[in-house]
Amino acid sequence: MPGAAFSDTVYALPVESVIFDEVDRGLTHALQVDGRAPFGRIGEVLGVSDQTIARRYRRLRSAGMLRVVGAVDPWRLGYASWAIRLRCAPDASGPIAAALARRPDTVWVHLLSGGTEIACGTVARTPEERDTLLLQRLPRTARVTSFTAHSLLHLYAGGKVSWQGTTLSADQVERLRPVPPAAQDDGGTVVLDDGDQALLTALSHDGRTPHAELAAVTGWSESTVRRRMDRLVSAGALFYDIDMPAECLGYRTEARLWMSVRPAELAAVGNALAGHPEVSFAAATTGPDNLMAAVTCRDDHALYRYLTERIGALDGVGNLETAPVIRTVKRAGTVLKP
Repeated sequence: MPGAAFSDTVYALPVESVIFDEVDRGLTHALQVDGRAPFGRIGEVLGVSDQTIARRYRRLRSAGMLRVVGAVDPWRLGYASWAIRLRCAPDASGPIAAALARRPDTVWVHLLSGGTEIACGTVARTPEERDTLLLQRLPRTARVTSFTAHSLLHLYAGGKVSWQGTTLSADQVERLRPVPPAAQDDGGTVVLDDGDQALLTALSHDGRTPHAELAAVTGWSESTVRRRMDRLVSAGALFYDIDMPAECLGYRTEARLWMSVRPAELAAVGNALAGHPEVSFAAATTGPDNLMAAVTCRDDHALYRYLTERIGALDGVGNLETAPVIRTVKRAGTVLKP
């Protein structure tokens, strides 16, 4: 689960997959490096005009193929993260997934395994939010045949997206890399006030929202907005991520993995997964399967090779369950139209 972005933005994905061209890929990689990089700097690095970069980004964003989001690290904010699995009647899975996607505390929602299973990630900011969903709402939902919830204990891979299809050279990356703000982290839980919450909500809709607009939303001056953004970034509570369908870069197969790993090998296996380019997320969890991962591959055959050659080579992995993603209902805090 990449960092939580509390947003109810709805946008439509293109009906047919669109493969990015060289400029699109360069823009995507540049925004991975610095989601708020000025278009002029990106254009200079890519060797095209800033107008071309701005036009490309607007086109891709309006089509639902690329956007920058301001996301938070729930652990730094003292929030509790959960992975939930539901099995339900086939005709009920769509409405239940849609209802889950509309909730502000869900970050991602997927239909899996032929449409009879739903997997979602939630972030509970308070014990009351956690209990309302896990103990009251979901167990009482009609037509749910099974329900499990797993607390995420440790993150091995996640946070900022790093797609396999990167195109910039090391020199280009360095030219784009932002200067990190001065450290303002005392190691404790980051506490947000109402202004911070408003700031993060605006950035979850659009991570490139101008400082002037953020000042209007929060009631702060632009200098205060910049200072508070720097504070949250330096503390590791806020980062800028890209949100895009994997199909745009030619990756057409996504799956969720649940593994049972010997406790003595759990850290080693989790760290190994973090080094696999196919893995966008991996975390230790509670429950009989103590490690879960999200993988993205070019096709089903590539997924087969990954399972047999990469996962199969890891010591300590016992049982492995694989569930293909057949439809993403919510991603990076954004509800997707079918």
